[in-house]
Amino acid sequence: MALKITFLGHAGFVFDDGTHKVVIDPFLTGNPLAQNKQEEIECNAVVLTHGHADHVGDSVAVSLRNNAPIIAPFETAMWASEHGCEIIDCNPGGGVDTDWGRVTFTQALHSSSYEGRYMGCACGVILKMGGVTVYHCGDTALFSDMKMLGEIYQPDIACIPIGDRYTMDPALATRAAEWIGAKVAIPIHYKTFPILKQSAAGFEPKGVEVKELEPGASWKFG
Repeated sequence: MALKITFLGHAGFVFDDGTHKVVIDPFLTGNPLAQNKQEEIECNAVVLTHGHADHVGDSVAVSLRNNAPIIAPFETAMWASEHGCEIIDCNPGGGVDTDWGRVTFTQALHSSSYEGRYMGCACGVILKMGGVTVYHCGDTALFSDMKMLGEIYQPDIACIPIGDRYTMDPALATRAAEWIGAKVAIPIHYKTFPILKQSAAGFEPKGVEVKELEPGASWKFG
């Protein structure tokens, strides 16, 4: 059981089990803190939580260059298909099994649009890969069913937005981390722009290890 996790910045990651790589929300071009370029990203699949530009990011270019399907909420997937990408469409409660693991979409309290186009519902993602379970919350407010999701999926790692304004602030994200109950919580969706919280101060869940990653940094779980 091992998973290498590379933080792309903002809410983006590459998850690598040693054989396969999965990218979530690869926002690189236009991201002032990104250390990676989209041309460097190798993957077997691209997963999108919702359709906002700071999450869709470079997904089309990464998908086409790697011949990797985009796995996304229905309307976001339809948009990607119009750009020539292979797609696997899902919605909250549903998922897809692959040769490297499973992706399940959960609810999230947020909006989803791209250049004025409705992009479906915003989602969180449960990624099972390399014997590790990751709950990427996507962009979301706090909601009490996070506790239920933690009980059902028992994630090892939770990627939780803390930046305020458009998502939870550190105090509410602390509550979310405690409800989810993962071993490790990685704060996301902060620092990138001046309007967001510029540090993880106040994100202090009890009984959960907080792992701050700088953009471009990698860490291995397991």
